[in-house]
Amino acid sequence: MKWKPRRYKTSARFHFEYINSYLHKKMIIRRIILLAFLLNIWIASKAESSKRPVDYVDVMIGMSNSRWMLFPGPTTPFGMVKLSPDNQDDVWMGGYEYSNNMVNGFSHIHEWTMGGLLMMPANGDLKISQGRASDPFKGANSGYHSRIIKEKEIAKVGYYSTYLFDYGITAELTSTDRCGFQRYTFTEDTTSRILLALKFPTEWDYSFDVQDAEVKRVSDTEIEGYAQCQSGPWSRFNEYTLHFVIRFSKPFKALNGFENGGIQLNCDKVKGKNNIGAFVSFDTSEGEQVLVQSGISFVSITNARLNLDKELTPFKWNFDAVVKHSQDVWNHLLSKIEVEGKSEIDKVKFYTNLYRSYSARTMMEDVTGEYRDACENVAKIAATQQHMYSGDAFWNTFWNCNGLWSLITPTVLGDMVNTQIEMYERTGWTCKGPAGIEYSAIMEGSHELALIAAAYQKGIRNFDAEKAYQAMKHTMTTEGINHPCGGYAGNPNLNTYLELGYMPCEKDVVSKTLDYAYDDYCVAQMAKALGKKDDYKYFLKRSQNYLNCFDPAIKYVRQRHADGNWKDGFDRFSAEGFVEGNSWQYSWYVPHDVKGLVQLIGVDEFNNRLTTGFEKSEKFKFAAHAFDHTGGQSAEYYINHGNEINMQAAFLFNFSGKPWLTQKYSRAILDQYYGHTPLQGWEGDEDQGQMGAWFVMGAMGFFEMDGGVSVDPMVEITSPIFDKITIHLDGKYYSGKSFIIRAIGNSPENKYIQVVRLNGKALKEPRIAFKDITKGGELVFEMGPEPNMQCFKQ
Repeated sequence: MKWKPRRYKTSARFHFEYINSYLHKKMIIRRIILLAFLLNIWIASKAESSKRPVDYVDVMIGMSNSRWMLFPGPTTPFGMVKLSPDNQDDVWMGGYEYSNNMVNGFSHIHEWTMGGLLMMPANGDLKISQGRASDPFKGANSGYHSRIIKEKEIAKVGYYSTYLFDYGITAELTSTDRCGFQRYTFTEDTTSRILLALKFPTEWDYSFDVQDAEVKRVSDTEIEGYAQCQSGPWSRFNEYTLHFVIRFSKPFKALNGFENGGIQLNCDKVKGKNNIGAFVSFDTSEGEQVLVQSGISFVSITNARLNLDKELTPFKWNFDAVVKHSQDVWNHLLSKIEVEGKSEIDKVKFYTNLYRSYSARTMMEDVTGEYRDACENVAKIAATQQHMYSGDAFWNTFWNCNGLWSLITPTVLGDMVNTQIEMYERTGWTCKGPAGIEYSAIMEGSHELALIAAAYQKGIRNFDAEKAYQAMKHTMTTEGINHPCGGYAGNPNLNTYLELGYMPCEKDVVSKTLDYAYDDYCVAQMAKALGKKDDYKYFLKRSQNYLNCFDPAIKYVRQRHADGNWKDGFDRFSAEGFVEGNSWQYSWYVPHDVKGLVQLIGVDEFNNRLTTGFEKSEKFKFAAHAFDHTGGQSAEYYINHGNEINMQAAFLFNFSGKPWLTQKYSRAILDQYYGHTPLQGWEGDEDQGQMGAWFVMGAMGFFEMDGGVSVDPMVEITSPIFDKITIHLDGKYYSGKSFIIRAIGNSPENKYIQVVRLNGKALKEPRIAFKDITKGGELVFEMGPEPNMQCFKQ
């Protein structure tokens, strides 16, 4: 009813009551508005508080600068199946590119140097070649890929969906550890089909060839097969065989095959190599859904079927239940760290980076515990071990991934150590990058040794420590070899390093000296922990070999000849003689002796040079101007957070008397380098969780300079970005239940530590012992807008 003021004959009374009623109504309206405003705030806060950690993950972040191993499709933590859309050719950083409005198909494996089993629903004219993503839609022979409607693309943890415009088909994906599950919604069509391709583009230089393959009809709802693959050249042409069993919710009309352009219709089996695949055909009605379940194994078809039976049969074709299961699994993991703060964007970045730290590497064993070793023999993990882990190199994971894994999932770190011991026992060597449980030549040093040492020093000892030490010592005393079972094992030119105390430019890159010296330190610390005094002294002395490639006249690392003379033509920004970096960057790379490095350069020069590097790099958000895998040639590349060897830079100030600069620049990297959109996530090479783990540790205010390998591992301190962080500790390994970090007065402006107290006691240095975290307790920061230069001198 429309409100009307009561009218009176008496003018004065009328005006009084009219105004009174009007004011009363206005007050009511204001109260309603206020209540509505407060209600909206309450609803928003309830919605925010009801969000789980998994709900903050945005799997599309950084998908315009991703890698084959960083993908938007569903997987489980370190899942064998990483079922995801691909839309690129054989290009560097290939796989999925967000700005490409197309899909080649959905493949199951996104492991470094490995790929396999792509599927694609289609209809209409038959196309058996993928076509080129760079020239996608010209003529009838353009390929079986399809344009997509970007607005209809949905990507979440455990779920991916897109609309294939050229076929009118909606594709949905989810997965378990070793199985893929897809749901295709078709149009009315008598030519509907689901295609399987066994060879397709992965990532430049890592693509695989199919040496032999077979797809066979088992029934009108099931097919099985295998693809024997060879990858290279970085992996030195390792082999693996992918076995699969695929089930359909609807009987298909026929199994058909193709090989190198030839087509076989209505067959029971297709066999061949290279461009080989198959397709099953259906009659479909409008909106009809066909579900597809696929189990894979690197051991046998029998195991692929067992994986399928164990992981998907209990769900009885309930696609949505598998999505929920995947999200619950992830939420359980992500909830091991709870963060509280005002910035929703920071929470998205935090949990997305935590997700990436656990999504790229791969479990290689089946539900039976069986896997294939580097010589393709069937083996079985020990009863005390959960997984055999495959992955890219452990190149500098000691700064980020190792520390994170040890903190919240110590079993993962222990299993990675056991993977190394298994490889040593069965095939003679540890492995710097055990992709497919094979040997590879990728990256420098043997930093799997840092992983082993750190696990032991932190009390993660579900492995044979003596055997682990034997493996470590062997790696650093025996020159590497071309392994008879494929790949390269160990350290190349190690004998030259041992003879001269450095790597001469005639033999190899000078940066190997720095990597080998750090690995020597890792062996020394493990020897010390095990009471091997002579070995400790020997390897500790060798760890000082980094001094042999520092020119004292200019105080930079530089190339040196075998005769001891420095190579002419020094350029501190040249990548010549270095791997994915330059002299300016590598001259900071002594993670095991930063105090010695400060003395070598001189504290004033150390601070001035490093500060200048940060100031000049900030306009590029601490990344290379455009990502350059070599680290920069004939250009002034200073800080490059986009590659491993520079990721400790902000924390060096903790050793040179200016910890407030660590606080300033670690915050700047977290805010500026790390993005939260598909177009900006990580401006560089996100090597299987490396940068994600840096964000997670840095956001909590932590960093491990020497990788946690010393007998009493220490953790560097900087300012956390959240008001409160709760780390839930694993009671099987650590005595504490939880460790809480509080930042009082925290804000983007208040980034400087005024005082920090561990269990009520003020810290006198910007670091704490790892054991102080795992015992449980509370670390309380008081934050302010200006540096407190006396913070750690009180």
